[in-house]
Order: sequence, then structure tokens, then C-alpha cells
Amino acid sequence: MDLKEYFANRTGTGVISTADANGRVDSAIYSRPHLLADGSLAMIMRERLTHKNLQENPYATYLFIESGGGYQGVRLFLKKIREDENQQLIQQLTRRSLTPEEDQAKGRKFMVYFAVEKTLSLIGGEEL
Repeated sequence: MDLKEYFANRTGTGVISTADANGRVDSAIYSRPHLLADGSLAMIMRERLTHKNLQENPYATYLFIESGGGYQGVRLFLKKIREDENQQLIQQLTRRSLTPEEDQAKGRKFMVYFAVEKTLSLIGGEEL
């Protein structure tokens, strides 16, 4: 499945789930990921629980439910491969519009990169 094409042509709601070193799970609403030429994906994260969990446990799942009714979408099984604080790239890829003051008040941002280990349909176990 070409995830770059998929996310370029779909709208919907995304949820990322992570777990800490003890297995305590967290889920959070996240926008569509940024797909890179090498097949990895990246997400911009604030210094919050999802980011903290990824420091302890590099595995995550990202569930995307397409808009338009029904249950269409994908589940991505991810492994964190690296992160950085390249503010120029983060600013370039940020989709939300905040004033610089509002943005700074919300805290640090990180670009977190993931390898996609498996892609499944939203419902059922069909590998895509």
C-alpha cells in the first residue's frame, strides 16, 4: 500500500497508542502522519505522555478512521527509529496555525520518525 498516496487523498481521525515500560497504555488524537521518501513516517509531538512513552518503549500503533461514515481506514504498527528537534523542518510541516507566542506556550516540539512494521485494514486482519 502506498501510504503517501493514501493519506494525501483521505480525511479522517487518527489515534496513536503507546505504552510505557510497564505496559500502561495511552491513546491520543493525532493528525495524519508525514510520509517520507524512504517509506518511514514522521509525526510532530509535544513533550507529553505519548512522547514520554516512546522514550521507554519504541512501539506504537496508529489507527486512522476515514471520514464519510462506515468503518474504513488503516492500522499502522510502528517502531520509533529516531527523533530530532529540527525546528525549521517542524515549522515547515506544522499544519496548525498558532501565533509564535501560543506555540511557545504549548512547549517543546519534536519530530519523531517511525518505521512501519505492518499495515492492516481498520476492521479485520487483512494486511495491506
